[in-house]
Amino acid sequence: MEIQHNKPSLGVEEELAAKRVIDSGWLAQGKEVESLENEFCDFLGLPQGHAVALSSGTAALYLALWALDAKNKNIAFPVYACSSLRNAIAMAGGNELLIDIELDFPNIDISRLENSNYDIAIIPHMFGLPVDVSKINNKVIIEDCAQALGAKVKGISVGLQGDIGIYSFYATKLMTSGGQGGMVASRDKHLVDQIRDYREFDCRNDAKKRFNLQMTDLQAAIGLEQLNKLPFFLKRREEIFLKYKEAGIDLIEEKNKDVIAVRYRAIVASDNPLKLIDSLKDADIKSIIPVEDWELLGDKDLFPNAYKLTQRTVSIPLYPSLTDDNVDKIISKVLKA
Repeated sequence: MEIQHNKPSLGVEEELAAKRVIDSGWLAQGKEVESLENEFCDFLGLPQGHAVALSSGTAALYLALWALDAKNKNIAFPVYACSSLRNAIAMAGGNELLIDIELDFPNIDISRLENSNYDIAIIPHMFGLPVDVSKINNKVIIEDCAQALGAKVKGISVGLQGDIGIYSFYATKLMTSGGQGGMVASRDKHLVDQIRDYREFDCRNDAKKRFNLQMTDLQAAIGLEQLNKLPFFLKRREEIFLKYKEAGIDLIEEKNKDVIAVRYRAIVASDNPLKLIDSLKDADIKSIIPVEDWELLGDKDLFPNAYKLTQRTVSIPLYPSLTDDNVDKIISKVLKA
């Protein structure tokens, strides 16, 4: 049987939670969504009411941009990132400004960012590797924590360093709310309240434009069980990552001692990525290039660091349900490739 590259970790608890909601007769946004928001605030160390659950991570980013009045403003973000960033900026009417990443590292190059003319910066913590955004001076910051829920910088949870944090609960993220889902969180209650108001689109007594980006109670019930399991998920991911590292696999990892990373991906530095992928495929192990050159959001000649990383990295399986035997097999095949 093939070892998949990524896989959600769902169990009987999520099944029973979904059944509970189905049996209740109320599937749309309701008490389960409110409970997930409150539990999420507790996880981050925020007062209740400082998080809003939404239909996806992209919806979360769009609404963060909308609340920050991004229309016609210059929005800086890394070229080595998910296309959802560009899509959300387009929806919000912003002007995109692409920034290269650090040399041999997947996060945005802050020195290049600081030399750019921008109004709002979107800072993804790629693969669970946190960025210290305190180095960014006097600018509005959205932290993209889609791959980094649970990571910290100087003891502060990612998402709480900047003005607002956005999170994704897609099927293969660190936790899922049934395949899709997202969240925004902020210390700034005014921003959060704006987003909550936008989400409540139905049966309002004004003519303000809003849109349906709600999470359902069915999603939220699954998300609650996943959030309860998140500490175990993160611990198991760390165990697997350390096994890879201790076996001698050359992994990209955090450079800053002031951060606590989470292991969303195990990214192998490789001089011949396609050879490694083919070798693992022959052993029924699925691996991928985490961001391919055609996925870059800008011209590769203008962003040499990002292009270089697309040519020398492979993402190998890393998720909680991997067995120790799976991990040992992966280690053996990677080292022999």
